Amino acid sequence: MADTVLYEVSDGLATITLNRPEAMNALNLATKVALREAVEAAASDNAVRAVLLTAAGDRAFCVGQDLKEHIGLLAEGSGQVMSTVKEHYNPVVKALTTMAKPVVAGVNGVAAGAGFGFALAADYRVVADTASFNTSFAGVALTADSGVSWTLPRVVGPGRAADLLLFPRTVKAQEAYELGIANRVVPAASLHTTAEQVARMLAEGPTVAYAAIKEAVAYGFSHSLAETLEKEDELQTRAGASQDHGIAVQAFVNKETPKYLGR
Repeated sequence: MADTVLYEVSDGLATITLNRPEAMNALNLATKVALREAVEAAASDNAVRAVLLTAAGDRAFCVGQDLKEHIGLLAEGSGQVMSTVKEHYNPVVKALTTMAKPVVAGVNGVAAGAGFGFALAADYRVVADTASFNTSFAGVALTADSGVSWTLPRVVGPGRAADLLLFPRTVKAQEAYELGIANRVVPAASLHTTAEQVARMLAEGPTVAYAAIKEAVAYGFSHSLAETLEKEDELQTRAGASQDHGIAVQAFVNKETPKYLGR
C-alpha cells in the first residue's frame, strides 16, 4: 500500500488516512489504488468492527481527482482518464456503503468532488467547524461520480441535491449540519480526537446489529413498505440470533454495561 494512504488496525478499529496534505489529499493514481486496497481490506477483515476514514493535515479531507495528473493524461490521450470511475471510485464507494460494519468519516477540511462522495458514503460524518463541502463536478464540465448521485439525494433530498450539483458552491460546516451532511460539527482542534472516539465506540458495539441497521436503511430507500417490513423481519432474526443480543439482554437485567463481542 502506497504511503499516500495510511492503514492501521487497533482494537477492532481500522483507521484509513489519506496522506497527501501537501496536495490537499487530491487523488492521484497511487492514492486511488491504495485507498481501494485499504477500504477493501477493512471490509473483508473480520477483526475490524468499525472504520474511520480521515485525512492528514488541516486544510483538506480530499479535493477529489488530482487535476494536475488528470490534465497530463488528457494531453496524452490516455484511455485511463475516465476509467478511474470504474476502476477506483466505484469499488471504494461500494465497499464503504456495503461493508457489514459502520464507517465514520472524520472530515478535517475541504471535501470536494470524489472527496465529498467518499464522505457521503460513510455512515456517520464528524466534521471540523472549518471544513466545507463542494460537489465541484459541473464546475469542470463533468457529472456526478463516486456515488454522489445516489448518496446526496438520500441525505439532503432530490431538490437540494440538484441545486448543489447544478450550481456547485461551498457548503460550510454549519450549513452542512443543517442539511444533514454533517452528523456532528466540532472544533477543528478536536476533530481527530472526537472522530476516533466515535469510531471506537462503534468498534466496541454490537457489530451484527450495526450491519443490519446499515443494510435496512439502504434497502428501505428503494423498496416498498411491504418489502421493507419483510427485510426488517429477516434482519431482526439475524440480529436476535447474535451473541451480542444475548449479552445485551443479560446486561440490561443485571443493570450492567454490556461488553460486546462483535458477533
